[in-house]
Amino acid sequence: MARPRTKAASYCSDPDTARMTLRMRILGAAAGGGLPQWNCGCRNCNLARQGKIPAQTQSSLAVSGNGRDWAILNASPDIRIQMAACPELHPTGPRTLPLRSVLVTNGDIDHVAGLLTLREVQPFTLFATAGIHQVIADNPIFSALREGVVDRSQIALDTPFELAPDLTATLFAVPGKVPLYLEGETVDTQLIGDQTVGVELKAGNQRVLYIPGCAILNDDLRTRIDGADALLFDGTLWQDDEMIREGLGQKTGARMGHMSISGPDGSIAQMADLTIGTRVFVHMNNTNPVLRPDSDERAEAEAKGWIIGQDGLEITP
Repeated sequence: MARPRTKAASYCSDPDTARMTLRMRILGAAAGGGLPQWNCGCRNCNLARQGKIPAQTQSSLAVSGNGRDWAILNASPDIRIQMAACPELHPTGPRTLPLRSVLVTNGDIDHVAGLLTLREVQPFTLFATAGIHQVIADNPIFSALREGVVDRSQIALDTPFELAPDLTATLFAVPGKVPLYLEGETVDTQLIGDQTVGVELKAGNQRVLYIPGCAILNDDLRTRIDGADALLFDGTLWQDDEMIREGLGQKTGARMGHMSISGPDGSIAQMADLTIGTRVFVHMNNTNPVLRPDSDERAEAEAKGWIIGQDGLEITP
């Protein structure tokens, strides 16, 4: 299995050396709240505060098909420091950026709040499904993304479109649920529609899937994943009752719309028979033991061929 680079090269600084290949940089590997989470004193958060394990910012990914033009998948609340830490996204002039677009895969706060940081009269295209765009439009604070500057483009499911030059994307439905702030009395945690989506990325002959939130692995999703050059997949919890065991809540992973990593119904077991080039977990909750480099759980995941995502990790299929 090809291993991703852990130290990125800044190809965009020299266009003559840019390669026509799909590149991905994890801007944030953690779920909502990050690591350490501001109000959490769990083992992982305390270790991260002490510098004993790497801290992680909230879920976001930068992608490019040519090393010059970039898109961001999910606008994390930490996006300002994430972009500052990524040379490929630095300005090349007073108001000139290699950022061409932002795409959001659901309306969760940890995936849309960063849009408010990008309000500085900077042109880019905001891609999302009609349902996700409606969630954004219903909150007037997002009008700070000024009309005529930020182009809001609605994307239909299973319809390829140009995410950035030399980079094609297709959105597809993933079982999940509406954002927490939109939940009613009854919650469908395996809702299939345009509120939770995955992204298929293509550049040249490379095909990569980005699925940061997933409740179950159904037959349609298995078929789509099989044969991918790389997969970045929901790694929120190691086990379903992890939050309960840690004394940090009463919700299981299933109730939150996330399948677990471990167990017979977990992502490792459910995808063991699929052909996937590089397998990477992203969107890890602060309680997840795989965030500790010396944990048995991390060793088990890596033994099964999975890479634990971390901030700054570059992946080239």
